[in-house]
Amino acid sequence: MPISRLLDDEPWEQDPDGAWVAERGRAEAADLQARLRGVTLGGSALTVRVQPPPRRPEVRRARTEDARRRRDTTPGFTRPGARLDDAGRRFLTPEALALALGRRVAGQRVVDATAGCGGNAIGFARAKCRVTAIEPDAARLAMAAHNAGIYGVCDRIRFVRGTAQAHLQDLSADLLFIDPPWDDLGVLDALLEHADRFAQTWAKVPPTLDPARVPGSRAEAWFGHRDGDRRRVKFLLLTRGAANEGG
Repeated sequence: MPISRLLDDEPWEQDPDGAWVAERGRAEAADLQARLRGVTLGGSALTVRVQPPPRRPEVRRARTEDARRRRDTTPGFTRPGARLDDAGRRFLTPEALALALGRRVAGQRVVDATAGCGGNAIGFARAKCRVTAIEPDAARLAMAAHNAGIYGVCDRIRFVRGTAQAHLQDLSADLLFIDPPWDDLGVLDALLEHADRFAQTWAKVPPTLDPARVPGSRAEAWFGHRDGDRRRVKFLLLTRGAANEGG
């Protein structure tokens, strides 16, 4: 976790108890408290203590500014005409982050075991990966194919309708990528049973997930790019297998 990305760019020191400590102006302190209110990372809730406590007007201003800032977030698909269902709108990997994921394995073979509306598969394909995208829902698979057409990468993606559990035993690739439904992480557990067949396995999981759920994995926080989320963890990337550089 790059602490400056989460907090701010000014110096911080870690005390013997592991807490990060700094002196800030009252407005800056109130802003940090508002932005980190209710945040849970890696299975642990963050606690923010400010001494002396901010005054009520400062707290109100900070929370109002935080709510305004949250409206400017890193977009999903940026090209007109992309199709999404409700789950796609909530959980789609922002386009810039999907592209960054793809660049890490540029030109390799990837199995996207939970393709959804295609955001991740398209990111890999734009990095010249050969992608097998698996999705059980016919409507979502059609959206993924449509969206791939908008980005001109249909020739790099093979779309497969069905459950990944039914197909993984017959597939080989350099990378198994899992972006499970964040409201049904049992899918993650089921798909990880196939991980040993692949050189690398990546799982994109909610920031709240305790990485210990995936033994032997390395956890990395991925942040947004826009003002509203550049200091917010969008997801954790759990990696097993070949080492990857931080991002």
